[in-house]
Amino acid sequence: MAFSTRSGGQTRTQTALAEINITPLVDVVLVLLLIFMLTAPVLQSGINVAVPHTRSVNQLTEQRTVVTIDKDSNVFLQTGGPDKPINLSDLTTQLRSSAKGDPAKQTIYVQADGRVPFGAFASVMDSVKQAGITNISIVTQPLEYKQTAEAPTR
Repeated sequence: MAFSTRSGGQTRTQTALAEINITPLVDVVLVLLLIFMLTAPVLQSGINVAVPHTRSVNQLTEQRTVVTIDKDSNVFLQTGGPDKPINLSDLTTQLRSSAKGDPAKQTIYVQADGRVPFGAFASVMDSVKQAGITNISIVTQPLEYKQTAEAPTR
């Protein structure tokens, strides 16, 4: 694109500068990348629970309903979003309202800290069963084999 200017009786033809300065664009992209790198681990964090270790562990590949019990016996419910603290007396009604379809076909994952008393764990299991959900899986970590622990010491 060309345009003409008149100065002092002379006519000059100039071309427009059609280049885009990408330095500010790169600066903005790098700042956004840095922000997302710093906030992504925070968004994926949940309740810190030390689950028991077992030999058979299956990896979860899709979003499921997870009931979490922390070391202080606080109960949390996760239904696709972040963990929400929930009263144990409200757990049955919340599970019934979040159930899609037949509750007997729904799968619930119970994630309990290894230091949780059995009474608290049994109360949560009872609330889940009262909601009509019979397919309950318990979340565990894989058992790590240590050669020093397996071999007897003399």
